[in-house]
Amino acid sequence: MFDFAVVSESKETRARAGLIKTSHGVVETPVFMPVGTLATIKSLSPEEIVEAGASIILANTYHLYLRPGCDVINLFSGLHNFMNWQGPILTDSGGFQVFSLAKLSKITDEGYTFQSHIDGSSHILTPEKAVEVQISLGSDIMMCLDQCIQYPAEKKEAESALELTTAWAKRCKNRWKEKGENKKALFGIVQGGMFKELREKSAADLVETGFSGYALGGLSVGEPAEIMLEIADYALKKLPSEKPKYVMGVGTPGNLVELVALGADMFDCVLPTRNARNGQLFTADGTINICNSQYKYDTAPVEEGCICYTCRNYSRAYLRHLFMAKELLAYRLNTIHNINYYTKLMRDMRMAILEDAFEVFRKEFYRRRRES
Repeated sequence: MFDFAVVSESKETRARAGLIKTSHGVVETPVFMPVGTLATIKSLSPEEIVEAGASIILANTYHLYLRPGCDVINLFSGLHNFMNWQGPILTDSGGFQVFSLAKLSKITDEGYTFQSHIDGSSHILTPEKAVEVQISLGSDIMMCLDQCIQYPAEKKEAESALELTTAWAKRCKNRWKEKGENKKALFGIVQGGMFKELREKSAADLVETGFSGYALGGLSVGEPAEIMLEIADYALKKLPSEKPKYVMGVGTPGNLVELVALGADMFDCVLPTRNARNGQLFTADGTINICNSQYKYDTAPVEEGCICYTCRNYSRAYLRHLFMAKELLAYRLNTIHNINYYTKLMRDMRMAILEDAFEVFRKEFYRRRRES
């Protein structure tokens, strides 16, 4: 079962609130998906993820295919039982990881051939196999295999990647249909680099093929934020309003606010978890680097008014002590707070959209940062 419906729209922006229905539960949008690359949100249990407010998580096809492998996950009939997470799961296709991690990777019309970054073993990832692996994982939302390119890229390179991505998307859909997985979602990924006309062509080709939802790939890959937002603004308008729109790999709290204003529904990014492990904590007034000496005697919580487990129980001074001492609890408590911040940010935006007060929310969001 997969369904999406828009329940409210902002009159001043393109921001919208929606509902995604899956066989593992309903997701309210706009939504941020914590990244659980290896079937875990680093340092947190599934129960802590739920308490932090997350309703859907992301896992990684490339990594889980290599380790522990589909044969292990099949023993549990999929990721949900394997990792004891009963909410919805979105899995990416693995294309970006082959592009960025694999040794001696080669791309052909057939797919990616590569050597594992773990043990050097040889593999091939075709569009058909990407779908089959995600079916084995039990994904609620699967992603088509796409070709990723670096930034900056020449137009010819971006055009070539677009054409291959479109051809692969069609093959992914054919295998998805052959396997009878229409109760699960399959999203197409819009590519085209930083070229508007290529983004438009990619979107049109994918919409013609027809998918459960659509994603913007190839953003937040080193380009300036203003270019990312300009391309997203243009491309999001080319996607059907009745389908969920997912901006992959983004981003900072400010990016999320602006992209929601442009009509995006779904996001994922490693920032809240990775930065937590590096001692950076997100608050409504901006970021805190907990290693700074100013927090050594600070008895306040990370964020006044925050109801997360970390803020209810621990001070900035204690969190700084843990981080400076390299205690493992530091990573867990910091991650709990950051995931809670991101999920609350999305809930607050959704409520503002439902009340048709998104611009009021947006102005307040930036005011607090300026005045802190």
